[in-house]
Amino acid sequence: MGNTNKLSIAHIINPVVVLSNSDLFIAQPITFESMRIAGNYAKNKIDIEFYSAQYQEDRPVVPGFITKTVDLNRSILDIAPTICKRKLPFIKDILDRLYDSSKADYFIYTNVDIALAKDFYICVSKIINSGYDAFTITRRTVSRDIKTIEDIPRMYMEKGTPHPGWDCFVFSRNLYTQFRLDDIIIGYPGIGRVLLANCFRYADRFGIFREEYLTFHIGTDSYWKDHKRKHHYLALLNETSPWRKWNKRIINWTKWLLSV
Repeated sequence: MGNTNKLSIAHIINPVVVLSNSDLFIAQPITFESMRIAGNYAKNKIDIEFYSAQYQEDRPVVPGFITKTVDLNRSILDIAPTICKRKLPFIKDILDRLYDSSKADYFIYTNVDIALAKDFYICVSKIINSGYDAFTITRRTVSRDIKTIEDIPRMYMEKGTPHPGWDCFVFSRNLYTQFRLDDIIIGYPGIGRVLLANCFRYADRFGIFREEYLTFHIGTDSYWKDHKRKHHYLALLNETSPWRKWNKRIINWTKWLLSV
């Protein structure tokens, strides 16, 4: 941690090596560069640390300005191989690595396809200084015409459209020791609900910020629009599917968090 007179923030993401036909092939470099720009913009006012939690095979994609934590060593395949064939990590493993690596005052977790506004960290610090110890910021959806880091200035200019999901979380380091995350994986709808419930349950003052122009996603999520994947999604909704059972587990876990 740097100058103790300044607020310190540690931000972690989960980079992954992908093929050129993946949305992340375009989104990740823009995310990385937007983090670097936002960090430089705030460096005289805030101590900002960048971290990644990654599998060993994903190390090559992590930019040099981001500190790699200890490689992830388990995934959903280790405990529920019938759920899916993707190597999806547990959010607890990611955040544990951040907690073990950083003494920063506040932690940030964002999805790796979420880009940041230039003044993201400045605005986050203002929210923190106004008394919030946990909050979430809702992203804006911007044009798919944004494809490279050279398009980032245009991304800043777009107002975009609001999105109802949860993919950016800020919380006090002191709160994290109370979080109950079970075996909840990232890369599947429901992770946002669990983090949201933890922040809401344990924060002294929790906030949801929907109208700020601080985080961006390029285009709408396309996974379920693909014809073949649409049929896969319909299969997931089948009562006997492992995904359906997993989704119920997430819902029940979230309800339990909010009841204790």
